[in-house]
Amino acid sequence: MPELPEVETIRSQLSEYLPLKIDSVSTTPQLKQNILHTDLDLTGKTLVTIKRKGKMLDFIFDDGSHLLSHLGMTGTWLIGETIKATKHTHLTLKGPNYTLAYDDPRRFGHMYYYSAEEAALKLAELGLDLADPEFDIEYLTNAIKRYPERALKVTLLDQKLFAGSGNYIANEICARAGIRPTRKCKQIKKDEFPKILNAIKQVLEPALQSGGTTFQGGYRDSTGEYGQGVQHLVVFYQKTCQLCKKTPVKKIILAQRGTYYCPKCQK
Repeated sequence: MPELPEVETIRSQLSEYLPLKIDSVSTTPQLKQNILHTDLDLTGKTLVTIKRKGKMLDFIFDDGSHLLSHLGMTGTWLIGETIKATKHTHLTLKGPNYTLAYDDPRRFGHMYYYSAEEAALKLAELGLDLADPEFDIEYLTNAIKRYPERALKVTLLDQKLFAGSGNYIANEICARAGIRPTRKCKQIKKDEFPKILNAIKQVLEPALQSGGTTFQGGYRDSTGEYGQGVQHLVVFYQKTCQLCKKTPVKKIILAQRGTYYCPKCQK
């Protein structure tokens, strides 16, 4: 599933083509959205801004309407002078010079066509974005303490607290903070909260600089390229811990998600 670095990469790339006047719209019934696909009336409008909160893209048009896009497991937005539609292309926005297309093979993504007020309410369901300047030690501490009996990694995956996090990010945060993902939140010590905050930055920055991270031929950016962030992973999908360089990584299932950790580096 595309997580914060992947969604931000797409947002940044698409933004280079704005403003984009929409001359025509084509959709398929397979597009999961809050309205009938035939009622997605964007023709004649101009896409002026694309924002992001967590894993949600927010396309803002000149009439104040918003198209919120959650990419699900395999969704991506492609842009170019021409985009060849496939059976996985579920929304196409054609402009005078460029075409914007939503592609989603497994169709877990969702669209929400809203007014500004409705979009604000939907986005308010999410917690602070991991990259938000206001995401500080106080917010982090309060968020982790909210569910004391939860495992740390499970809490890190909660989008109502940590918007933009996902399975690989949560695994890597725990690894770089030196904390086992199974440790209960109530067991996190005072001096470990700054380590977690620093770990978030250590995970996000290289992933963003690498255009995101692609696993098993999945995520593609808006140019069709794969993310190169795999080179920065220390435990996720790794056989040997890339921090100590010698300990075999252990894999378990935690809350139905593949979870990786180093028995030596993480306590």
